[in-house]
Amino acid sequence: TVLVTGAAGSIGSELARQLIALGAKETVMLDHAESALYDVEMELLGKGQTAFTPVVGDVRDRDTMDRLLAQVKPEVIFHAAAYKHVPLMEAQPEQAVRTNIGGTRTMADLALKHGVKEFILISTDKAVNPTSVMGATKRCAQLYVQSLNGREAAMAIITTHFGNVLGSNG
Repeated sequence: TVLVTGAAGSIGSELARQLIALGAKETVMLDHAESALYDVEMELLGKGQTAFTPVVGDVRDRDTMDRLLAQVKPEVIFHAAAYKHVPLMEAQPEQAVRTNIGGTRTMADLALKHGVKEFILISTDKAVNPTSVMGATKRCAQLYVQSLNGREAAMAIITTHFGNVLGSNG
C-alpha cells in the first residue's frame, strides 16, 4: 500500500499513475485540491483502473493525517504535497513554511509513528542552493527528514530533486 501526497498535482498524479500501472496493491491518493483530485480519479476510472483510493485532506492537519495513516497503514509514502510556485511563495512565505516545512514534518513524524518502511520526499533542484522562499522551505524540509535517519524505527528516507517539469501546475 502506497500513499501519495499531493496526488492531484503534476508530479503526484504521475507518481500515482505509475504506481497503479506497476501493480501496487493499493494507491492512496491524497490532496486538498478536491476538483483536481476528482479529475485524476475520473481519468483513472476511465482507463479501467480501480486499485486506488482518492482522499481529500491536508498534510498540515496532523490529527486527520494520523487517523489516515492508522487506517491505511501505508508501507511507502511519496510526499509530493508542496507549494512550488516561486513568485507566489515570495509573496506569501508563511504559506510555504506551513506547507513545505510543517506539512513535511507532520507526514515524516507520522510515518515513523505508524511504521512506514519508506518515506520519499519529492523535492526540487531549487533546494540545493536556495535563493527563494520556495527553495529555502524545501531545503528545510529535506534537512528535517534527513535528521530522522537512524531513529529507532527502520524507515528508509529518500529525497529526490526534480527540476522544472514541463506542463507542471507550478
